[in-house]
Amino acid sequence: MMTDPYFYAAAIPAVIMVGLSKGGFGGAMALLGVPLMALTISPVQAAAILLPILVVMDIISLWTWRSHKDTRTLVIMVPGALAGIAIGWITAAWVTVPMIRLIVGAVALWFVWRFVAQSIAAARTGNQQVARGHRPAQGALWGALAGFTSFVSHAGGPPYQIYTLPLRQDPRIYTGTSVRFFAIINAIKLVPYFALGQFDTTNLSTSLVLAPLAPVATLAGAFIVRRIKPDIFYPFMYVMVFLAALKLIWDGAVPLLT
Repeated sequence: MMTDPYFYAAAIPAVIMVGLSKGGFGGAMALLGVPLMALTISPVQAAAILLPILVVMDIISLWTWRSHKDTRTLVIMVPGALAGIAIGWITAAWVTVPMIRLIVGAVALWFVWRFVAQSIAAARTGNQQVARGHRPAQGALWGALAGFTSFVSHAGGPPYQIYTLPLRQDPRIYTGTSVRFFAIINAIKLVPYFALGQFDTTNLSTSLVLAPLAPVATLAGAFIVRRIKPDIFYPFMYVMVFLAALKLIWDGAVPLLT
C-alpha cells in the first residue's frame, strides 16, 4: 500500500472529482483524476490504482440510474468501444499517449466550437436547435475512439459526448446511458490491465484504501444531476467538454514539445 502522505493529498481530491463525474456531474472532472495522482506517482501506476475504484463507482452508478437508459445508443456504440479496447491492448507497447490526448482534445474543441457557432446562428435566425437522430456509422466510430482512449488514458468521455450530446436526451437518460457504457468498458479493461501486470499488491491495496470515497462522491454527483433542468444541463456539459479539450491538449502538447 502507498504510504506517502503527498500521494493521498493528491489522490483523495482526484477520486472525489472522478466520483462526481461518474454520478453524472461534469465529465471534465474525470480527466483530472490520473493527472492529479500523477503529481506524485507515474501516470501508468495512477491509472492502475484508479481503475478498480472506477469499477466501484460504476456499480454505484448502475444502481442509482438503473431505471434510465437509451438502449439504442448502447447497441450502436458498445461494439465499437470493444474494438477500440482491443486495439489499445494490441498497440499498448507502441502507442504514444500524448499524441492520442492531443488529437482527442483537438476534436473535442472543434465539437464545442461547432456547437457555439450553431447556437449563435440559431439565435440570430430565431430557430431553436433540434435533437439529432442516431447515426450508426458515426456512433460506432466515436464508440471505438472512446474505447481506445479510455484504455490508454481513461479519457473516453469526450469521444462519447461528441456523439451523444447532440441527441439531446433527457439528462437522466443521458447519464444512465453513459453510466452503462463506461461500466462495460471499465469491466472489460480489467482483463488487459491484469494481463499487462498493472494489478500488483501495492496498487490493489491502495485502491482498497481509497475505495470508500467512491460511493459518497458518486451519489453526490447523481443528486445534483437529478435536479438540473435540460436547458442548464446541456450548456454545462458543453463547458465541461471545452475544459476537457483544453486539458487533453495541454497534456498532449507539453510532452511532445519537450
